[in-house]
Amino acid sequence: MNKCYCGKDESYSDCCGKVHKDILKATTAEDLMRSRYSAFVLANGDYLMKSHHSTTRPLKEKKSIVAWTKSVNWVKLEVLNATDGSEYDKKGTVEFKAFYFEKNKIECIHENSAFIKENGYWVYLGEA
Repeated sequence: MNKCYCGKDESYSDCCGKVHKDILKATTAEDLMRSRYSAFVLANGDYLMKSHHSTTRPLKEKKSIVAWTKSVNWVKLEVLNATDGSEYDKKGTVEFKAFYFEKNKIECIHENSAFIKENGYWVYLGEA
């Protein structure tokens, strides 16, 4: 069995694939963050927009975001820390490092991301 793109020891269809089909399956902020990483790997722009808070959603940049996600090779995700963000919380943060290969070198996005619930499900708000 192959691991999910997010690094969990589950298949994509049993892990982030379920969340991509139904965002309510992301019961924690970390689940949502992991599903967003997998969406970057798969260049799933619709999911990236849906899982982004309505007030910070970069709709005009969707095409360029998708083009960029396709132009790099995603290597791995490391979750470093999570604060709050349980299924019973309304907000939380997740610190992570996302590694990708671009222009013959390894790059890293290191962010402490803020997540909140909007319309009953977790969404990415922005950098904490």
